[in-house]
Amino acid sequence: MQTKSYPLNQINGFGKLLLHYLAGDQDLKPLYGNLPTLASFQDQIDSKKSVNRSLLVEVLEDQYRGLQDIPNLQSLANEKTFTVTTGHQLNLLTGPLYVIFKIASTINLAKTLKKAYPSYHFVPVYWMATEDHDWEEINHLHLFGKKIEWNTDQKGPVGRFDVSALASIWKELPSDMPYFKDAYTDAQNLTDAVRKYMHGMFGEEGLVCLDADDVRLKKCLIPIMETDLFEHKHLACVKSSNEKLSDLGYTPQIYAREINFFYMQDGMRERIEKQGEKYQVLNQPIRFSKQELQREIHTHPERFSPNVALRPVYQELILPNLAYLGGAAEVAYWLQLKGIFDLHQVPFPILLPRNFGVVIPPLEASRIEKLGLTIPELFQDERTLLKQFVDKHTKHTLDLGNEQERLSSLMSKIAQKAQAIDETLEASVLAEETRWQKGLERLTKKMRKAEERNQAIGLGQIKAIKNTLFPGNTWQERHTNFLEFALNYPTFTQELLKVLDPLRFDLYVMYLPEKDA
Repeated sequence: MQTKSYPLNQINGFGKLLLHYLAGDQDLKPLYGNLPTLASFQDQIDSKKSVNRSLLVEVLEDQYRGLQDIPNLQSLANEKTFTVTTGHQLNLLTGPLYVIFKIASTINLAKTLKKAYPSYHFVPVYWMATEDHDWEEINHLHLFGKKIEWNTDQKGPVGRFDVSALASIWKELPSDMPYFKDAYTDAQNLTDAVRKYMHGMFGEEGLVCLDADDVRLKKCLIPIMETDLFEHKHLACVKSSNEKLSDLGYTPQIYAREINFFYMQDGMRERIEKQGEKYQVLNQPIRFSKQELQREIHTHPERFSPNVALRPVYQELILPNLAYLGGAAEVAYWLQLKGIFDLHQVPFPILLPRNFGVVIPPLEASRIEKLGLTIPELFQDERTLLKQFVDKHTKHTLDLGNEQERLSSLMSKIAQKAQAIDETLEASVLAEETRWQKGLERLTKKMRKAEERNQAIGLGQIKAIKNTLFPGNTWQERHTNFLEFALNYPTFTQELLKVLDPLRFDLYVMYLPEKDA
């Protein structure tokens, strides 16, 4: 698979915060720890505090029980073993392409670190967002131009969803997917299914999938639960970071609340809100006094689920983690959270953007070359791209700007002559000029429309390219399911692992070979 890469600052769509962070902007330094460079990892290793490794191994061994060829989980008990982590929701059948980019980036970072620091061991971790309850975001997939949805009445943390009803969508999927069907058919819940197929895809690469919805792990979070629920200190931490970002001209991604925990049970995950002296679980007939809530925290810590502001510090509490790899928006909101880490004296991980990419099929590659388009041009909005293409390839002048300037100059002279005769005639001259200028503008549009008809074939091909690479005006990696490529190109996953470099912050353009190549 041929690959080219382009610096992110050449591609329309990446925010200035990410670009300035990667450039090492000193104004942002108070919002993170070590820079995302290979040389920074020794300092990160030195600063990482010990975690309860034996507990982590115990939980993972329980979660992996029954799977074949499991990774060396016992290595995590060794003080010289560290993790690098990415996280994501439990999308159906892997989800959009960028989910696999995240996983591959994380695996490759672990490999890169092993070469650079051979005396240590590095484990790539997929933090499964099993407690997330926004089902509408992940209940569908786009495969071969078709949107396939799983409709269910289940609510609450999605990782606990029963997947037996998922059998209803198999008839809508390609028949040659026994591996994924087996993963879902044999699974107890959605978490189990995702772990099974991710292990099947990447277990040999050492990937470890962690479900943090576990009472044993949640006990580690109890001090932070109490700080949040009873002292409300985290709101000020995030607010301070947001003010710094706003002063620098950036827009914050998230906003913390007074209370940043959900109350969670099977079928339910709802915010907790303090109302007077009571703590109310919203949309539920559940209320606690302070003493009752303290008792509930210590008796059932698994019922308390951190929101986006506190999930990161939970991750760093239980993992011997050095780095987090995420999308541009994730990097942006992590930069708002360092105050929370400092408050609890938890080392802030190195933040790296995951690899970004676009996969170009042979037909689109041929069209792009024939039309003389560049990859950065394709990331412009369609209207701009089409206009630039017409202007570049026309043999005619489509702009009557010079004529409009000459008309304006002529009408100014006429107005002077008319005004000398009768001052009231100036308004008549100006009205005529306005009418003629509008006529020239209409004629300009007609000329451009006519030239667009002359170039209809090329413009149609551009629209087809955009529809493939930006379906529904969305980046391909955020829309099209990974299996659309993996089913047609069985070595696609291994090719990704060969080309993606987690420390090279570029857009990767990957050209699929002809089918018989």
